[in-house]
Amino acid sequence: MAAFWQQRGRRQENGGLGSVIDGLGSVFDVLLANARLVLGVSGAAVLAIATLAVKRLIDRATSPRDEGDPKAEQKSLEESWQDLALIKTTPKPPKKQRREDLSEPLLSPAWPLVPGEAPQEDHLDSRVCSAPLGAPQVKSSPLHCLTLQEKLLSHSSQLAVPEIQVSLIPQLARSICTQLQNFLRSKFPELPFGRLFLSGALLDGLEVLAADHIHLMLPVVLDTGLWSLISGEDTVVRNPQYWMIKRIDLGYFPRGCSPWDRFIVGRYLSSSVLSDTLHKLLVASINWPAIGGLLGCAIHPVVASRELKLEVKHDQVELSITLFPVVEMKDKVLLAVPPEGLVENLWLESFYRAEVSRVKELDASDSGARQLCLRILNGVCRSQPSLHKLGGSPVTHVILHLSDTASDWAEESLADRFQQVLEELVASLEKGVLPSYFNPKINLFSRLLEEEIDEMGFVLYRAISEPEVLLK
Repeated sequence: MAAFWQQRGRRQENGGLGSVIDGLGSVFDVLLANARLVLGVSGAAVLAIATLAVKRLIDRATSPRDEGDPKAEQKSLEESWQDLALIKTTPKPPKKQRREDLSEPLLSPAWPLVPGEAPQEDHLDSRVCSAPLGAPQVKSSPLHCLTLQEKLLSHSSQLAVPEIQVSLIPQLARSICTQLQNFLRSKFPELPFGRLFLSGALLDGLEVLAADHIHLMLPVVLDTGLWSLISGEDTVVRNPQYWMIKRIDLGYFPRGCSPWDRFIVGRYLSSSVLSDTLHKLLVASINWPAIGGLLGCAIHPVVASRELKLEVKHDQVELSITLFPVVEMKDKVLLAVPPEGLVENLWLESFYRAEVSRVKELDASDSGARQLCLRILNGVCRSQPSLHKLGGSPVTHVILHLSDTASDWAEESLADRFQQVLEELVASLEKGVLPSYFNPKINLFSRLLEEEIDEMGFVLYRAISEPEVLLK
């Protein structure tokens, strides 16, 4: 007791430090009492954490020190580091990333280490144990920390399409395909349409979560002696992914020799004119209520869409079917999907068949996990609205590019390859260029807006340091 009064008198002699400290304590209490009204709940929480740490420092500075304990000074120093670490952990608002910042490496937060202290894991334990006295003690349960590899494999099992969709949707789509084929043959017997067939990720085993769309391919059979291909790179659009189909030898074979001459605009087979003709056919000529009643579903053509699209509603599933007129010439697969604008004679080159074939071929040669990685990434893009346009073809081409440099695609290396794909996507988005695997002149990002590229790059850039966030 005598030592206590002696110490208190010493503090009073030091310029009234005790009264100043008591005053600071009162100020802190007033701040904490009004912080929630002024700063809100989150701001008050931040202020409370910082105030708690400062008050601890003041209490230790004013409390008597046991001069006989040689470890007292070291203990006080360690507690001060813990309080400073407590202040440093207060949350800060995230800084919005810019497109030019995507190449900067992410730095994980480093905790300060006390000299002679154990590594980071032990230091984390010391921070957790430094809870304020009187705080309610919560019984902690053992943590089960999964690796990225384990999380990816677990996540892949959740991507399976419901069995009812896997079995019912192809059957329903083939029935509609047959009805449409019969109608086209009766309506346009002079046009040599090929046999309609289905296409899409569901049939190739790459669909995830839900099979709510499928493609219906309508072959347009051309006489190669009357038609030739011109690359879009040699036209005014300067885009190598588009092609023009030109009518040739009109001097020897005048218009009318080919049944497709009725769709010519300026000596070129017009994808827009053909699509408009089929659109009117789908909307006004086909009795879809009767076909739907026969198949046990409701079928409605989408009138406002530029695409040839049907909406199908069944008791158990809902399905969107998109019809694509397709021309196959000289190893090219061309779809009647003209770009927006005044040019209406362009045909879009599709690499989907080559993409799927190449990925499966590579996996078969080395028992790789490329298809598994692709399915997971497609699931991520489907669940993240900002990444919708990145799924499918762009992700597939990145995986194909990596297959030329990364040879280990075994399932045990799935986490490494997944991380590497994210890094490659970010690098491509930063440049705004993703070369096609089959034609390096083609930029698969050419049809994306700059705002879309920035948003996708920002999401993936943040995920590089913590890819698990994409799996939630």
